[in-house]
Amino acid sequence: MNHFLRLGAYALHPLLMPFLGAAIYYSITPRFVDVETIQSKLLVIVILTILVPIVTYFLLKNLKLVQSIKLEGVSERKIPLMLQCILIFIIIRVVFDAYITPELYFFFVGVLFSSFSALFLVIFKIKASLHQMGIAGLTFFVIALSVHFKINMLFWIGLLLFANGWVASSRLHTLSHTKAELLLGLFIGVIPQLLMLNFWL
Repeated sequence: MNHFLRLGAYALHPLLMPFLGAAIYYSITPRFVDVETIQSKLLVIVILTILVPIVTYFLLKNLKLVQSIKLEGVSERKIPLMLQCILIFIIIRVVFDAYITPELYFFFVGVLFSSFSALFLVIFKIKASLHQMGIAGLTFFVIALSVHFKINMLFWIGLLLFANGWVASSRLHTLSHTKAELLLGLFIGVIPQLLMLNFWL
């Protein structure tokens, strides 16, 4: 059980959530999108939201600005979250169009607001769970997609709700977060996505 709980923090890492959101959208959208376009957009997302942050982490670790990939110290989160905000902003400006794929455009706008909220809290020495923020935001987005496209996605929604519990249990088990920090992460993950529904649902 110990290994299973610890695995949750890695299998459902917040860096993966933007990619998963886009991948799920392209797998269920009834709109025609050619394969090359999908592949190119997903590749850009992987590079900007996964590879660049990983490379930056090792750079920051060598400069002794972070101690571990868990970013346990509140101050350690400032630079990675600033970078996250910049990279998500680039995706919004370059990769997606609000008129062609409004669902993904405003999903990433929601991700940007969530990241900015987490950064704002860091300034006041408040640590929210980024893991919970990521999986909660993704879960709400998938629920909204199910309603928007009128597709039965109960299995996947149930799986994502389980993932939320897995992440929360993992973070509590490893003493990485308190219950309050998990709840805070959940709220700043869900609320921006909820607000964005006004623009595309």
